[in-house]
Amino acid sequence: MSATIDNTLGLGLVRQPKAVYFGPGQRRQIPFVVAPLGKHVLICTDARMATTPEFEEIRSGLVAAGLTVSVYSDTEPDLPRTNVVDLQEKFSQSGIEVVVGLGGGSCLDMAKVAGLVLARGGDIRDYFGENLVDGPGLPVITVPTTGGTGAEVSCISVVFDDEKGMKVGVGSAYLEAYAAVIDPELTLTCPPGLTAATGADALSHLIESFTDRSKNPTAEQVDKHLYVGKNVLTDFFCRTGIELLNKSLEAVVANPSDIQARSDTMLAAYCAGMALNTAGTAAAHAIQSPIGNLTHTPHGFGVGALLPYVMRYNLPVRVSVFAEMGRLMGVATGDQPELEQAHAAILRVEAILAALGVPLNLKDLGLTPEHFDFVAEQAMLATRLTANNPRDMSKEDIVQILERGYADDRSWWQI
Repeated sequence: MSATIDNTLGLGLVRQPKAVYFGPGQRRQIPFVVAPLGKHVLICTDARMATTPEFEEIRSGLVAAGLTVSVYSDTEPDLPRTNVVDLQEKFSQSGIEVVVGLGGGSCLDMAKVAGLVLARGGDIRDYFGENLVDGPGLPVITVPTTGGTGAEVSCISVVFDDEKGMKVGVGSAYLEAYAAVIDPELTLTCPPGLTAATGADALSHLIESFTDRSKNPTAEQVDKHLYVGKNVLTDFFCRTGIELLNKSLEAVVANPSDIQARSDTMLAAYCAGMALNTAGTAAAHAIQSPIGNLTHTPHGFGVGALLPYVMRYNLPVRVSVFAEMGRLMGVATGDQPELEQAHAAILRVEAILAALGVPLNLKDLGLTPEHFDFVAEQAMLATRLTANNPRDMSKEDIVQILERGYADDRSWWQI
């Protein structure tokens, strides 16, 4: 069976930047990309990145190209709304024409919403939700320094609203970057823990996008919604990304200076971003968000810890897709029973997560049973994600996933 078995329309859809520059050293292309777009550029980054030689190389390259460069270096992890408000106060009257995002997922998300609010004004809360942006923002160039989030090519930014105590998405095709510059050399100084967490995140993006629901949308639904289901083009990116991460993640852990492994990981993360942009993430991401808020654990470790249990929950309705994953990862062959191939894929994913140092149960994240009902209730509110999951979910189903995850119960789930 094909992984696109229920995509009866034969739909293929991806959203993407105008240009993507990929490869070691491609950061040197940034001045040539930015210069035609405007004379005053704002770099959005974080405090650590702003002190590095790589940052100074990029900043000075822009200055040498005759551009005025401003810097916002206060971006925090999980991008709090207060950062966006602070940036607006500092730069809304500065005549910024182009935005460069340099850093991990939060820095790239900051650049995308900065381009939006600097061009269109208002509170970022005005845009929380899907397709509430009424026009284009400033052109944004994304330059990732981690291999995992896919934010360089996705048209969503996630903002933590501290007053609401939850992460909220700003989703619109208008948030798509003008260009992405993906230079694996920028990940060489990434801390090992962050490398592991973002690698697990990329793996989760690929698995969820590959096993997602195919929605067979109408033309009107394609026009109005970002997540229109897995399709022949997202499957193409997922297959490539899964094959790459199957080898590269363990290689990066073994030798963080392995530039080929870094390159393969970043290419896979790009593939994952391209896939999730229209397929969307699903149950693992919906459940992780409230767990992350409670335990303050890294996002990638949270979704990674959930994957063994969410994959088992979805297995009964995605046997053929998991079986194909097993063949892609080299742990299964077509002459084996399909369910055996699927089991091999899930076990291989767990082996990669373990090599990354990801906790494989929820107790190690700090989650406790008294939180199960709250987490399940909050996850059910993330309908833009749960609607992508291939198997229908209720609050009770999520509680059962949490119970198994807490007990480290990796028996095979039966319907």
